[in-house]
Amino acid sequence: MPQTSLKSAPSIHSRLPGLKAPLVWIAILAFIVLGAFVYRYGWQKELLFIIGVLLGVALYHARFGFTSAFRELLSVGQGQGLRAHMLMLAIASVLFAVIFSTGTTLTGAAPQGNVEPIGISLVFGSFLFGIGMQLGGACASGCLYRVSGGTPSFILTLIGFIAGSVWAAYHWQFWSKDLPSLPPVSLATSTGLGYGGAALLQLILFAGIVLFTYWIAKRKNPPPRKPVPTAQGWKRIIRGSWPLWVSAIVLAVLNALTLFISGQPWGITSAFALWGSKILQSFGVDVSSWVYWSGAKAKALQSPILADKTSLMDFGIIIGAFFAAAASGTFKVQKIPFKIHLASLIGGIMMGYGARLAYGCNIGSYFSGIASFSLHGWIWAIFALLGTYAGLKLRPLFGLKNPKQSDSFC
Repeated sequence: MPQTSLKSAPSIHSRLPGLKAPLVWIAILAFIVLGAFVYRYGWQKELLFIIGVLLGVALYHARFGFTSAFRELLSVGQGQGLRAHMLMLAIASVLFAVIFSTGTTLTGAAPQGNVEPIGISLVFGSFLFGIGMQLGGACASGCLYRVSGGTPSFILTLIGFIAGSVWAAYHWQFWSKDLPSLPPVSLATSTGLGYGGAALLQLILFAGIVLFTYWIAKRKNPPPRKPVPTAQGWKRIIRGSWPLWVSAIVLAVLNALTLFISGQPWGITSAFALWGSKILQSFGVDVSSWVYWSGAKAKALQSPILADKTSLMDFGIIIGAFFAAAASGTFKVQKIPFKIHLASLIGGIMMGYGARLAYGCNIGSYFSGIASFSLHGWIWAIFALLGTYAGLKLRPLFGLKNPKQSDSFC
């Protein structure tokens, strides 16, 4: 991926610390044990669990961020992260178009994209999520892989995420039923373009966004992104870092594989609502009476956690990222100031609540939504960016720094 900055960037990466062998073996053991339990629910679930592990490895090795990409673009005009998003979305859109147009999945079931209604809940939820990303320090996928890297504040972000998801599930009747909304709009099936025409349209839009980031870079001359410690040669596959463009390709292919195997794209945050609701249920709360857990979702609430596709993939991400952090030698428990802990918890709650209202997070609505040719995915991106701008104004209140033009690195 080309460098956006007009300033000189370092030519070498800092070297990695030594491999943490005991942690590597713990990750391998966790993969084997959990994989054995997952297999009880069928080979399809086992494949999805393995894809989750590979997603965790890819996310960690490239430090692939949605939160940082939005923050760097709006604060200093650094568009390298957003260009990686566009590459990822372009490849996923083409692969999704093939799967949708042929109706081909591994099980023979018709593939279903993430195409959701457009209404107040989407707008407010994505805006709230954008603020939460900047306070919590990571999005949904970033939270999972950063928890595995040893940063304790992201545990609080995850706890807040779960709490916010359950809170929104409780309020689901108001947001999804009582407030007005428009029906789902597919750029492929609602417009007459078909999947080929919709894919071409989105490729043009992605190219335009890439050109826009270069235009911004020429105007603002942003600092380069900070290099990530890496190994050399073939060891880089296991002991990272990976270039952003490599991770973008891997994530796009793995999302397409998820759609091909399960009939549905990759998602993350619906599992958080499930985990939190099951916890409340164990304390005697009748969550099954909530509108959110009616219809198709009722089965997930009644079934074991590992029978849920999103949950087992989330567990896979955590294990994969933990393995990558241990293999890279970068796993380290860090001390974090209280204000940042507070911001993490508040940001997590905002993201959890916002993700449910907006039918998903940066993965379910932004990545998988746009790749599914849903107009709601593009609207999510716009209002999440607006929320990011608001979040940047709030970050200093919690001792969180924003990138500046005078910085050496983003």
